[in-house]
Parts: sequence; C-alpha cells; structure tokens
Amino acid sequence: MIRGCVNLVNRASVQFASHRRVGDERAVSEVLGVVMLLAMVITIMGGVWIFLNPYLSDFEDNTNWNSATGLAERIEDRLEVAGNAPEGTGFRNTLAIQSTAIRSVQNIEHWTIAADLTDGERIAIRQVNDTTFGVLTANETARSIRVESPGVVYEQQLPVSHLEVFVTHNASASHWISVTVYGADNEPLHRHVSWTVSGLQITTSLGQGEHQIVLMNNARAERFPNEAWEVSAMPLVEFDRMANDELRLSILLTDIIANGSIGSGSNVGMQFVSQGPLTLFSGRAYNVNFNVHNALHDVISPQYHNNWLADYTIERSAGTLDTFIGFSPYERASGADGFSVSSQAFPLYFEVDVQRVEVSS
Repeated sequence: MIRGCVNLVNRASVQFASHRRVGDERAVSEVLGVVMLLAMVITIMGGVWIFLNPYLSDFEDNTNWNSATGLAERIEDRLEVAGNAPEGTGFRNTLAIQSTAIRSVQNIEHWTIAADLTDGERIAIRQVNDTTFGVLTANETARSIRVESPGVVYEQQLPVSHLEVFVTHNASASHWISVTVYGADNEPLHRHVSWTVSGLQITTSLGQGEHQIVLMNNARAERFPNEAWEVSAMPLVEFDRMANDELRLSILLTDIIANGSIGSGSNVGMQFVSQGPLTLFSGRAYNVNFNVHNALHDVISPQYHNNWLADYTIERSAGTLDTFIGFSPYERASGADGFSVSSQAFPLYFEVDVQRVEVSS
C-alpha cells in the first residue's frame, strides 16, 4: 500500500513539473519587451519630428523675419529723431536682434536736384567732368557762381554770354556738391545739388538663405531668398496742393554715416549722433527737376519711376495732361532723365532738407 501511494505522489509531481516547463518556454523576456517598447516610441517620435520639421522651420523663419522687420522700424524711428537733433547731439540704444547682422552700405543712392530761384531766368548746369561745369543762361543775367563741397568753397565771376560757359573748380563731388549761380545784385538765380547717400543693411538667416532689408534715404527695399528686390517703402518725396491753390514739393534726404559692420548677436548697442540738418532749397522755385539713381540693383530705380509717374501715366492715357497737376517726366516719358512738376502756373514752393546721422556701435 505504501509503495502504491508513493508511486501516486511521484506521478503527480512529474505531471506538474512538465506543465510548468511548457509555460516558461512560451513566456517573453522583460528586457526584450522594454527594448521593443522603446523602439516603437522612438519610431513614432521620429515620424512626428519628420512630419513637423517643415512647420517648425517655417515658424522659426517667420519669427526671425518679424524680428528683422521690427528692428528696421525701430532703427528708422531713431534715425528720424537723431536727424532732426542739433549737430553733435544724439543717443545710444541697445537693440535685441535674432539671427541678424547690421552693416553699412556706402554710396547706395545718388540724387541730383536743380531749380531756378527766379522766374526771370532759366539756367542749365551740366557736369562735364569731376572738375568742370558748363553753365548756360537763357537771358544772360548770371554774374557769378559759387561751388561748395565738404571743406571746399570755390567762387568765380561769369562773363556775359549767350553761349555755354565752362567753370573749372577744385571741389569734390564724391559725397555732395552744391552749385549756386548769382545775378548782378548777388541774388541767387539757380541752384544745382548732387548728393550721394549711404544706408544700412539688415541681414537675417532663414532656412532657405538670407533675408535682406536695406534702409536707404527713408526708403526700404527687401529681398527674400531666391527672389528679386522689392521696394516696400518709397523715399520721402511729397507733393501737396494746399487750400489756397499753392503747390508744395518736399524732399527729405537722410544720409547715414557709418563704416563696416555695426554689430551682430543677441544684443547690439547702436549710437546715433546728428551731424546737423541742412536746408538746400526753401521758397518759391521754377523749372524744378530731380533725378535719382539707386546702386543697390537695377530693379530699384524703375520701381521709383513707376510710383511717381502713376498718375501722369493715367492722365496721359486719358488725354487730360493739359489740366494735370503732379509729378511728370523731365524729358523722356520713362523718367530716365529725371522728374519735374506740372504746376499749371500755380505757385510752387520747393523744400529740400538733408538729415545727416552718424551710426556706430
């Protein structure tokens, strides 16, 4: 009996051991399960990153572009304030920038402005070369000429002649030069001014390249990667018709004096110091003409021309130029020779001011 019971117990033990062994063979290792779970999580995160990466890049580019645009607006405000300040006064600001560098652009725009200061004479001044002007007077009333440039003043008597008179001077026209013709009583008859202005360039890194903003003479031009330059703000050339039917043409030039790179990084300290405002024209004027050549790119000047001649083009198409008042081409209709004003015999007051601001880090 005892032997049989022992055999019964042994059989049960053998069967239980066999069942447990089969269960162990079918189980999965805990380490392998964790590895598989991590691999699945990493795969999902990688897919999400690949899917969202273009949107994140666009968001970052938009943030950098907004930062650069806001920086340009702040710099323009500070240039305006410093430009109207007395000579030698200014201020210093710390500007926060993001992925942006600021540097100067030299001799970006060249302006030529001329007008007769009396209705009794019509004078034309032609620049023959860097040291010679040709002066032609319609009524032969010119008696003297004064040529000014930075640090130089040259004066000369003019002979009475119906032919073009050549004047050789020692003034430099590399930055600016002003020529004034006087009559017998030393009254100014005509003024001719050439001014070359400089500006600032703000460069921002984007995902596809660089975004550039150029601040030049109160105007603003922008270019995105792989796109053309576009003028987003025009120079300050304003034409107004007042309540008493008098006309006013105002031009404001802003010349930024700076050298090289202004700065880059998260915070840049910029100093704005006025070099003193100048007034080139003020009062009644006749036969006004002005011209501008932009050296940034060939597409900039035509955009200026199209903006200023928009009303003239419409009036010409409508055949109503005989009553048109506003900007008109000086000679060729494209504006390549400059611009004038169709005043229809109304009095024209001409104002030209220059702001000179030195910008440094």
